[in-house]
Amino acid sequence: MAEYPVAQQSILSWYEEAEGANWGSPQELKFQYRHASIISDKRVVFNIHGNLFRLVVDIEYRLKIVFIVWFGSHKQYDKIDVKRISYDKANKK
Repeated sequence: MAEYPVAQQSILSWYEEAEGANWGSPQELKFQYRHASIISDKRVVFNIHGNLFRLVVDIEYRLKIVFIVWFGSHKQYDKIDVKRISYDKANKK
């Protein structure tokens, strides 16, 4: 988050909402976040901070677990393959 201080409050607000959510399916999530992009049965992209940033997550609806896969600016997002990107600890600083 240190890299994007302007997005800090927005991402914290999303986190609080996600923590309290009880999504059972992509359709239920879409009802709450109509601007979210459902990529697959478990991958979702959220617009953060007025769509200046993108948050890519994988959701295990049955287990109620959300995995943050990727976060970055909209410009950076345009350079990734959202279907293939995965969290890789080795790439983190």
